[in-house]
Amino acid sequence: MTELDAPFFIKICGVTTLGDANAAIDAGASAVGLILATSPRQLSLDRALAIAEATNGRTLRTLVFHDNSDDFIRNAVDLIDAELIQIHGPLSDALLAHLRDRHRLVIKALSIASDEFYDFAEDRVDAVLVDGATPGSGLSHSWEELSERSFDVPIIAAGGLNETNVAQVIDTFSVWGVDSASGVESSPGIKDRGRLHDFIENARGAFLERATS
Repeated sequence: MTELDAPFFIKICGVTTLGDANAAIDAGASAVGLILATSPRQLSLDRALAIAEATNGRTLRTLVFHDNSDDFIRNAVDLIDAELIQIHGPLSDALLAHLRDRHRLVIKALSIASDEFYDFAEDRVDAVLVDGATPGSGLSHSWEELSERSFDVPIIAAGGLNETNVAQVIDTFSVWGVDSASGVESSPGIKDRGRLHDFIENARGAFLERATS
């Protein structure tokens, strides 16, 4: 049994403070995302380490990378104890082998309508995250491509999700998880506690309703 055997998955990404991480955990988030790529929500290694250590055992910690070098990713993974590694951009065989050696679960982010969305061999990873064309932009998309492309691993929907539309996406598509960063913020990198709570409650309710219908 792995951490991805849960019936559903709700991730709050782009957490920049321990207070926001605690708020997400208290509201029932399955995971928090610590971004180590160029972003308004980018953390230093030291900051990510501090949040990861303070939340150990309370939620799944996810290190998020976007076109970082393999050396940087390896060093970060060796420094920070996190259960999940989310990769946007190339995933080399050598890097994947290193992550497996460290017993990390790997989420591969795929942009809707990209060649990679249709061509990526998902059996290499533990889950796929289906995102918009510009991750972190907060722009929503249709997710209609999920009706054209099936996956044999869990699917996490991302890109423009917020408390008003997350239930509809869960109801409409066979996704196992949902992910929000800007959709639960008051400003870049600062979570809105009310929106955060409502997003998680609405997602949880939709997942439970789907399971009993």
